[in-house]
Amino acid sequence: MKWWFGRPLYVKITIMLILGIVAGAALGEKASLLKPLGDVFVNLLKMLIVPLVFFTISAGVTKMESPKELGRIGTGIMLYYVVTSTLAAAVGTLMGLVIRPGLGAQGLLAGTVETKPASFSFVNQIVSWVPTNPVQAMAEMNMMHIIIFAVLVGVVVLLLGERAKTVRTVLAEGSDLMIRMTEIIMELAPYGIFALVAVMVGTLGGKMLAAVGKFLVADYLSMVTLLVLVYPTILKFVAKKNVLAFYRDISPVIVVAATTTSSAATLPVSLRIAKERLGLPEKVYGFTLPLGNTVNMDGAATAFALIGVFGADLFGVPITPALVVQFVFLGLVLSIGAAGVKGAGIVMSSVLLQTLGMPLSLVPVLAAIWPLIDPGHTVCNNTGDLVGTVVVSSRVTD
Repeated sequence: MKWWFGRPLYVKITIMLILGIVAGAALGEKASLLKPLGDVFVNLLKMLIVPLVFFTISAGVTKMESPKELGRIGTGIMLYYVVTSTLAAAVGTLMGLVIRPGLGAQGLLAGTVETKPASFSFVNQIVSWVPTNPVQAMAEMNMMHIIIFAVLVGVVVLLLGERAKTVRTVLAEGSDLMIRMTEIIMELAPYGIFALVAVMVGTLGGKMLAAVGKFLVADYLSMVTLLVLVYPTILKFVAKKNVLAFYRDISPVIVVAATTTSSAATLPVSLRIAKERLGLPEKVYGFTLPLGNTVNMDGAATAFALIGVFGADLFGVPITPALVVQFVFLGLVLSIGAAGVKGAGIVMSSVLLQTLGMPLSLVPVLAAIWPLIDPGHTVCNNTGDLVGTVVVSSRVTD
């Protein structure tokens, strides 16, 4: 037991993931007896959704200090973060639309979605995103209203400056509290994931497992697209840097990100590499990397958009042009609100499905496979931060 509790979380998750596959294959339909254990884990994740989203998004906006203090560096890096996260979400959406991992698996998960495609209006959809009663939105878990309200709160606190110092502190401490609670609950992840994987392998059947396999392929193709196409293009044509030399220099960051699957844990390594190997000015990387660790999650943006397409196909939701725009928008916004800790992606996937009005019966499946895709997401998150820092540094020193 001492050996087990002394292992890193990612080791325990990997071991239990393998044991879950074995248990599911051995038990078959009897694996459903483990479902309550998985349900408890998923319910704990759902509990985090509303407070985590509100505090992390609003506190993340206030980390920009003030419009005046941001200046050239702040404007440049925020523009980069918005553009690349939008591109990442677009890549995930496009990959989902090309591979369509959910097609052929409709009706295999519990829950239905009532849609009225003929009367769907993009303008009305935009109007429906604007909150009227934030308290009611929180009680009803209307996530788009909560997200918009959280962004507005953060912006106003930013504009008020010192007059909102206390509110800024409350938001920051609330964010820290929810992130710490997420970390504590994620200590249960190995056991919850064991149960979820066992149930998935034992009961979902060939069609659903095939859909999950296609999802994994789509997700990793999206990650590869970012790493070998999007980032190199930005480095070569915007920052005028040698792509191979850049990847060689940041290789320690890639290794730590992939093995810890935590952007927050990778931040100290990124700071050291920015200084010692990339030779970037401290006034730039000291601001951009901690900020990016909070608000720039390209890997997450890609995954959330892909999950949107996956869920739409699984639950029979017609994918309209307006819905595609919503996938990209939610990929951007939810990646900004995702904390750089283990398990945040699973929680924000619940937010995504809730926002899109889709059943949360997909969450256990996502939780079961998240350990397989999280390394790639974390690598893209941290690589994107460093690419942005190089871009801004090249502009500042020009």
